[in-house]
Amino acid sequence: MNTIVEKIKFCQVKQIFAPYSPHIFPNSFPGVSPNDCKDKEDPARNKCKGNPDQYGNHRSPKIVSLKHHWWWMMNTVWDGLKETSNHFGHILFIEEDHFIFPNAYRNIQLLTEMKPKKCPHCYAANLAPSDVKSRGEGWESLIAERMGNVGYAFNRTVWKKIHRKAGEFCSFDDYNWDITMWATVYPSFGGPVYSLRGPRTSAVHFGKCGLHQGQGEKMVCIDNGVFNLEVEENDRVPNLESNWGVHVYEHQTGYQAGFRGWGGWGDIRDRRLCLEFSEMYLPSEV
Repeated sequence: MNTIVEKIKFCQVKQIFAPYSPHIFPNSFPGVSPNDCKDKEDPARNKCKGNPDQYGNHRSPKIVSLKHHWWWMMNTVWDGLKETSNHFGHILFIEEDHFIFPNAYRNIQLLTEMKPKKCPHCYAANLAPSDVKSRGEGWESLIAERMGNVGYAFNRTVWKKIHRKAGEFCSFDDYNWDITMWATVYPSFGGPVYSLRGPRTSAVHFGKCGLHQGQGEKMVCIDNGVFNLEVEENDRVPNLESNWGVHVYEHQTGYQAGFRGWGGWGDIRDRRLCLEFSEMYLPSEV
């Protein structure tokens, strides 16, 4: 991964590393501590350490590191880096398993420029539909819908609203950062949290072996690394028009307020570390 990053020459790059991860601390928290409870062990009976989640399962470092990493990264990018800590505009977030179309950069610029007039109640802009399997409607219209988790961009005002909900984010019993946002943080804003996007996707999620698929011994998921995607000519250039209207998707299905969470996030140590990430860049009291 470092070699790939070092070969990037078309833009300025700053690589950051999460300091508190199971990879760096394999034999102690947030990795696996010697006395940690496993699976559904009873702490009193087995004399082990840990707090089970709502389903009786104890923490899995590989699982909970997903939420930890995202929250640490968000706090670091917005409030910890000198290059971005005073940036008030939008920041685009993409992940290593997102394929970005040639028009993505210009399209996200257009969306953030049009958002104040076209969708002033939108919190963000997205390169892709919230349904990761969709490639878009192909209409001559912009789309306002629930915020997706592929190629999303928001500004510091929105980040501050999110950061103020650190307590809710860090205490919700779900190891997924995005489901936590959909089920607890966004609903607490008091209204629909829309994101503006185009009618054709400018980013897609690839890879067959995610965290949820075939990691057991009997059903191991095998990905041969082959990714075939045909990029059409219309996806190589900006394909958004300023005179388009906005189609709003209301009452979409999906994770929302009332969902109890998939669990995995019951250990008090994970919740405390999460809150510490929220406070690590706050001005110290004199």
